[in-house]
Amino acid sequence: MEAFTTLHAKAAPLPLANIDTDQIIPAQFLKTVEREGLGRGLFFALRFDDAGNDRPEFVLNQPAYKGAGVLVTGDNFGCGSSREHAPWALMDFGIRCVISTSFADIFYNNCFQNGLLPIVLPAEAVQQLMGEARGGNHVVGVDLEAQTVTGPSGTVFHFDIDPNRKAKMLGGLDAIGETLQAAPDIDVYEMKKALSQPWLEGA
Repeated sequence: MEAFTTLHAKAAPLPLANIDTDQIIPAQFLKTVEREGLGRGLFFALRFDDAGNDRPEFVLNQPAYKGAGVLVTGDNFGCGSSREHAPWALMDFGIRCVISTSFADIFYNNCFQNGLLPIVLPAEAVQQLMGEARGGNHVVGVDLEAQTVTGPSGTVFHFDIDPNRKAKMLGGLDAIGETLQAAPDIDVYEMKKALSQPWLEGA
């Protein structure tokens, strides 16, 4: 998993509440276990019309927000089913951080397992960031170590995060990476077990 330390990127405002995982990545894109390529299905019904043409009113289709790395969105982002493809699609599209007042629990957990940083801020801060992101300067700074978000105007917002999750994000550790840190101890245990209980080894 790619470590998250700091990010300076365009922020795209998406002022919709209760965006569920089916809106983030529809079911027809879940047939693969590959993470690459899922960005094409991100917000599919919001980005494209029935003929497959871009909806010009959708924020991520607008030239000013091309290459956005931060999404500032409404309450309860990521509700619905527990599909891990949702953070995969966001990251494949280039989004590394989502800022909201609240997230669905399973989506929130999945973000940390995949290197996508979900930040919870008070409603007033989210509204201010959305307003600033609509201006001429869309660039937002995120510093995970300092636990700050710096808006386009220079206003600094502090956010809370579980210390263990913060450490894993800074170190680029998902569940597998965390386990592999203990690989030497696991090897020692396995060797001791093989010596003390040889009959448990394969016949």
